[in-house]
Amino acid sequence: MATRTSTNPAISAPAPGVRMVSVAEDRDGQRIDNFLTGQLKGVPKSLVYRLLRTGQVRVNGKRAKADTRLAAGDEVRIPPVRTAAPNETGTPPKALLQKIQHSIIHEDRDFLVLDKPAGVASHGGSGVSFGAIELLRAARPQETLELAHRLDRDTSGVLVLARRRSALIALQALIRDGAIVKQYLALLGGNPKRGKFEVNVPLRKSVLQGGERMVRVDDAGKPALTAFRVIESFDGASLAEVTLYTGRTHQIRVHAQHAGHPLAGDEKYGVRDVNARLREYGLKRLFLHAARFEFELAGKAYSFSAPLAPDLAGVLDALPRRATGRSAR
Repeated sequence: MATRTSTNPAISAPAPGVRMVSVAEDRDGQRIDNFLTGQLKGVPKSLVYRLLRTGQVRVNGKRAKADTRLAAGDEVRIPPVRTAAPNETGTPPKALLQKIQHSIIHEDRDFLVLDKPAGVASHGGSGVSFGAIELLRAARPQETLELAHRLDRDTSGVLVLARRRSALIALQALIRDGAIVKQYLALLGGNPKRGKFEVNVPLRKSVLQGGERMVRVDDAGKPALTAFRVIESFDGASLAEVTLYTGRTHQIRVHAQHAGHPLAGDEKYGVRDVNARLREYGLKRLFLHAARFEFELAGKAYSFSAPLAPDLAGVLDALPRRATGRSAR
């Protein structure tokens, strides 16, 4: 039976097993996918997105997309879903819990910041049992922790989480408004003719058969702007400081490809021969590191940084340098 029945005439009577949940004040502005993750504990992210794609989740009687933002008082229809029991979900390995806790580089009343190791996803789903957020929640069960943004699994570096709902809403508003600084270190294939250049082309996301996400340059896509600055040149590769002015999926990777200098180690958008050559110098993953994340909130300036991951620094030490170039480390 449904746990409650709405009096909103736009919402029909719920089917057996369906829950109608009213959005609380402290969830105002939250994305529906994140709201569902909290409501359906133990359910993989992939299933949450499937429920949204198939229209089984409704907000005030209307179908919702994954990026739909809720308002206080909204009525959310949640279909019956079998959630995993604690013994089915499993407990994160102790070594993984220790690894993520040792990766904490800052915490205060509002934020907890990681130097996320490569190989650890931001969140679970798509074959990943435990991402950074699940590991931290397991390590700190009494705390309320939410991801403020995401990093791809193979990307290392600064990952910010919020410890209070008000801080999350405020920071995500800054992110939407482009009022933050996000800088990365990336190894580009080849040597660009210009030391500084921007790529300002729209990106469109699609899902291939089998569920793989792909992003391509498309005039019908969303605006995206990335700035590249070469800071060290090597034989057939260039270390660049990359500044994001928008936050599209795979933005740096696709913009680098569009500029003719795909990221080293990128199996999806890169060049096979370049990747094979760089493996000889010890590169075992995508060369992308979130180096800096800065913003100002309520009159306070925040600046979080993480040094280049040791495995990537080792690749740079092994690569032959060109006659010109400056060290970034």
